Amino acid sequence: MKCRRCKEPAVIELRRHNAAFCSPCFLHHCREQVRRCIDEFKMIEPGSRVLVAVSGGKDSLGLWDLLIDLGYDVDGLYLGLGIGSYSDASGDMTRRFAATRGGHLVEVDLPADFGFDVPTAAQVTRRVPCSACGLSKRHLFNSAAVDGGYDVVATGHNLDDEAAVLFGNVLRWNTDYLGRQAPVLPGRDGFVRKVKPLVRLGEREMAAYCVLRGIDYIVEECPNAVGNKHLGYKEALNAIEEQSPGSKAAFYFEFLDKASHLFTPAADAERADLTPCPSCGSPTTGDVCAFCRLVDRVRVGR
Repeated sequence: MKCRRCKEPAVIELRRHNAAFCSPCFLHHCREQVRRCIDEFKMIEPGSRVLVAVSGGKDSLGLWDLLIDLGYDVDGLYLGLGIGSYSDASGDMTRRFAATRGGHLVEVDLPADFGFDVPTAAQVTRRVPCSACGLSKRHLFNSAAVDGGYDVVATGHNLDDEAAVLFGNVLRWNTDYLGRQAPVLPGRDGFVRKVKPLVRLGEREMAAYCVLRGIDYIVEECPNAVGNKHLGYKEALNAIEEQSPGSKAAFYFEFLDKASHLFTPAADAERADLTPCPSCGSPTTGDVCAFCRLVDRVRVGR
């Protein structure tokens, strides 16, 4: 195979693009996909301070690297979730990358700062660990950005992630979630803008990007993700993609283009009822925000 761009020997083939690239041209391709995504969806305005949520995995570290190279004012945010050796390894990977690139890393530790870890929260609430983990991440991403004076929170959700989430939400017609399934969630009412600049790149592309850039990342899946429906949706979509390259991109971007606007009114109506949480000040639709309720439940349960 030869590189589509420069005709040198290729190192990777991308069937959905009907193209192959050499190493320098593939890295250029990744940067261009992120740049186009940011421009198309107006994700980051000039002069904005960006906080990228990093977990030690390929997507978040690759995103931080890409945003640095594209010239954005970006810092990293690492959340210590207390998931045993997995959290230890992911924290080490993140700190090592920050030191290598000279990036500023903000750290929040769930056990040290709030007195509980994700496994304990799951046990006390009798819910799957991913529920407590996701709730904590959403709250802490936003609160860290607000406290640090950042304008944008960027997460490493790639095309495979978003297509799988969309697949699951369509199967169950979760209209509230479909109304928030967008590459950009506007900042207002105590929420910082949230963006997903990797939605034009798949998992395989991000893995190749990190290898070619020499970025060490944690390869293992989170031990709490075993049996997660999200992984099953990814496998189903991968089987479709194998037979029909480009299906995941068509599914996701055609939804954004043709159907997402049908579900946004419900999400907007929910946000209209937000009030500050009396405990932490974060916006909530209830008397107390979900994260503070989680913290209280864990304390009482202990």
